[in-house]
This record gives sequence, structure tokens and C-alpha cells, in this order.
Amino acid sequence: MTEGLPLPDLLPAWTFSFLLVVCRVGTAIALLPGLGEPELPVTVKVALALAISALLWPPLVQALPPPADTVAQAMRLVVGECLVGLWLGLLARIAVLSLAMAAQYLGLLLGLSSAMLFDPSFGPTGTALSRLIGLGGIVVLFATGLHVVPIAALGGSYRLFPAGGVVPTEAAVESVVAATASSIALAFALAGPFVLASVVFQLALGLLSRLVPQMQVYFVALPLQLAGGLALLAALAGTMTGVWLEAVRGLLGGLPGL
Repeated sequence: MTEGLPLPDLLPAWTFSFLLVVCRVGTAIALLPGLGEPELPVTVKVALALAISALLWPPLVQALPPPADTVAQAMRLVVGECLVGLWLGLLARIAVLSLAMAAQYLGLLLGLSSAMLFDPSFGPTGTALSRLIGLGGIVVLFATGLHVVPIAALGGSYRLFPAGGVVPTEAAVESVVAATASSIALAFALAGPFVLASVVFQLALGLLSRLVPQMQVYFVALPLQLAGGLALLAALAGTMTGVWLEAVRGLLGGLPGL
């Protein structure tokens, strides 16, 4: 609320209100898919947060709270804005994570569990396949323009959750749990054909070991499992990406603020 204030009083009020916008936007940017990837330099993330905040601040400046009178009040405002940004960024990240989760499961089914590398999404137990397909999903988001949907939700969040208001923690927890359940269900649905193929393959191996007990089934099964799984992945990659993209479009379209 800065109408009618002289310029010397406007500058501190504008600075404080801009910092509140940076708190919400910057916390969300750290988690948003595409913009919050660990491969992106920190300086680029900071520049994006400041640029988006500069775009959102002018129409919001009259609705933002004035500078706090006490440190405790200022901390309450800052923490509240960070929590809202964390909530929105986490919802968007969980929605997109389903493709990487499905690829993680595929890596274990295809016998690639020994090819481990550090994945920021899964820690040191991530497979190379999950990292590859997860980054491919981020590229698809940029190609289709879905990466701007969470940013639009971030701008619209000020209508639902004005700065300085009460953070709906109960609704936030419920929405995060629901988003996690939807993402896990989508990941298992994407991995469904590979699970079925793996069951059939294991049954065939069991039958083969009974018919030809002197055969070294392990040495025969491993290359067949890897080659067949990669061939099936190549055949279904386009369909999987399309199904995942439509599901993510719906999940991101349900973000608060849209």
C-alpha cells in the first residue's frame, strides 16, 4: 500500500515489496522443472528469479504489504512467501518426475542397475537410463512450451494467496500427497508394458531351464534381456512420451493460480 507516500518513503516500501516477490519466485524457481535443474548455473537461476520478479512486481506493488515494523513480522512475511513458492515449485516438480521414475524402474528391469550414477532426483542410486530419459522429458517440456505453465501459476497465485496472508498448510499438504500419488501411478502405468514383457521373459527362462538344465541360463538371459528391453523401449518411446506429456499437461493445468 504505497499510494500517496513521498519518494523517500516509497523507496524502502518498494524495496521490501520487491524482496517479498523475490522470495516467492526464487523459491519456486529452485524447484520448477527445466528452470530449476541442477545443471543450470546458480547465476542463471538468480537472474531468472530477478527477471520474473521484476515482471510480476509492478502490477502487484499496490497489493503487497508495507515494510514490517518488527523483525518478527518481517520474518513471518518472508517465511510465508517462501512456503508458497516452495509449494508451487514442488507440485510442478512432482508432476514431471513421473517419467524419470518410470525410467528408473525400467533400468532395473533391463539389467542396468549396475550402471549407477548420481541423479539429483534419486540421489546416488539413479540409473543412467533414468537420467537420460528424465533430461529428455525436460527437453520435451521446453519444446512444447509447458515450462511456462508453472510461471503463469506463480503469477496467478497472488490472487489466491496474497502476500502476507495465511498460508493454507493443510491444503498444501493434501495437494502434495495427491500429486505424489498421481505421479507414482503415472510412472507405473508408463512402465506397465515392460513389466509384462519382463514377466513373460522370466517365465520363458524358467521353462527353458527345465527343458535344458545343462544350459547356462544366466549367460543367455542377460544379453537377451538387455537387447530386447532396449528394442521395446525404442518401439514404445514415442507413445510413452505422448502419454506422459498429456498427463503432465493436465497435472500442470491444475496448479493453484491458473
